[in-house]
Amino acid sequence: MIDIQQLLLLQQVIDYIEEHIKDEIDPEKLAKMAGDSPYHFYRVFQKHTGYTLMDYVGKRRLQHALYELVDGKKIIQIAMDYGFETHAGFTKAFKKCFGSPPSLYKIHCPKSLPQKLDLISILQKNTGGIVMQPMIVKRSAFMVAGKTFEINLENVSYTRDAPAYWEQEGLTDGSIERMLYQTLSPKKHGEYCINLSNTKMEDNFVYLFAVELDGGTPIPEGLSPLQIPAAHYAVFSTPLVSVDKFVSAIKGTWKYILEDWFPQSSYEVDEEAFDFEYYDEHCHHWDHEKIYMEIHIPIKERG
Repeated sequence: MIDIQQLLLLQQVIDYIEEHIKDEIDPEKLAKMAGDSPYHFYRVFQKHTGYTLMDYVGKRRLQHALYELVDGKKIIQIAMDYGFETHAGFTKAFKKCFGSPPSLYKIHCPKSLPQKLDLISILQKNTGGIVMQPMIVKRSAFMVAGKTFEINLENVSYTRDAPAYWEQEGLTDGSIERMLYQTLSPKKHGEYCINLSNTKMEDNFVYLFAVELDGGTPIPEGLSPLQIPAAHYAVFSTPLVSVDKFVSAIKGTWKYILEDWFPQSSYEVDEEAFDFEYYDEHCHHWDHEKIYMEIHIPIKERG
């Protein structure tokens, strides 16, 4: 059972970190603020955020630094402002967090401040942890091919609220996935789950479960090709979770994106392209203790 009072105290700590993001953070002071011993506080913090305390502080600093980077501030000045002694130290930490150096990521990041963390919202959405700022990428048109399937759901507010593909009957045993790789032999590993439904449909959803289609590959009967048009995408990663929490993390991340991130961002969904879920080796629970996948949403600047 969730202790709401404990969560509210933890939210005060989160808010304090946000207000003092450029200052030196004293972990013991935060523990006192939450009314806990340091040991118990660290455990509770990680349970509700998915990160250790100082890992969280470091990532939030880098997310705020990212905003200043896009705003045109020099990297060395940003590094000093956020407590890094050298340009190299900042770059190393940044690359570890975001997967690429600041000079490259600057081209691919949102133009708005990172959303404030709301622990109650995370609890309600059941994301399993914090959803980090997305990478903004421009992708050329590409082809996929796969098998379509239909699901029926009631009381769904928008098509992107439909659940992760392997929660559906017939997709959990891996047979379709194996068939696609054996039949199409794509050079790149990774599966796409693409919603083909019209947004006006209320209860029926048509999905294409596909892999990339290399040029010249014949498409056997029963499989459907689809060209994904060129577009800019916001690419979100779900929080790292154990396999038993994976589907709920995907659903929660979708809800976060649509209910929290878009309203506070300068972007809107580009309805001329397709959004899709992307699964690669990072969601192989037989290889990794914690897994994640990506959600790619086509975007355009809000008009």
